[in-house]
Amino acid sequence: MTDLFGELADLVLPSACAGCGAERTRLRHGACPACVTELEGLRPAWSSPSPPPPGFPPCVAVGPYAGALRGALLAYKEKGRHRLAGPLGALLAGAVAAIAPRDRPVLIVPVPSTRAARRERYGDHMSRLSAHAVQRLRAAGWAARVEQPLRALPKPDSTSLDAAARSTAAVNSLRIKPARISNPRRGAAMRGTLVVADDIVTTGATLAAAVRRLEEADMQVTGAAVLAATQLRRNCPGI
Repeated sequence: MTDLFGELADLVLPSACAGCGAERTRLRHGACPACVTELEGLRPAWSSPSPPPPGFPPCVAVGPYAGALRGALLAYKEKGRHRLAGPLGALLAGAVAAIAPRDRPVLIVPVPSTRAARRERYGDHMSRLSAHAVQRLRAAGWAARVEQPLRALPKPDSTSLDAAARSTAAVNSLRIKPARISNPRRGAAMRGTLVVADDIVTTGATLAAAVRRLEEADMQVTGAAVLAATQLRRNCPGI
């Protein structure tokens, strides 16, 4: 994407590169020239964890969770660099565009954050990214919008859980908001493309759980779009 970081040109920039953390170097809209080049060179591709959990949807990732992409995501989520939502949302839009035909409405459903995470990060980070992705898609000709029919509950630390227990914990941590479910079910959205969006996919349990909850509510999921994959396996057979 040309001039991906252009919307940040009028900001007072921090001293460190958002991508690699380098200090006292020339920055272009928050990132050093090398990191900007790396981010703009990313190309979304079909990917999947290995092995994928049951119910894991067809998924497009912008790139591996490494390098400048990892640095920018951490700066955005953990270091309060919320202005990065614009360029990261533009990258997410590219992943959505790889799934959604331009001639059909596209509905983006972000994976929600828990209440504690929203407090810590001054809001729902995926909602911000999804809103910026929708702006970019609309400018490029897609009839896109965001809905948030899911809410997140706290879940146990999954590091000590096996795959089955991790999947169960992920499903139990997500709930449908009954008041928000009528709009996505209505009219053109049901004939369009529903894409679940998240920032990072690791085991795939969260995306699979989100798909399960949405399909329990009679919402057919087409696929998932993520910024980064920790276990990237591109061009997955059978997708």
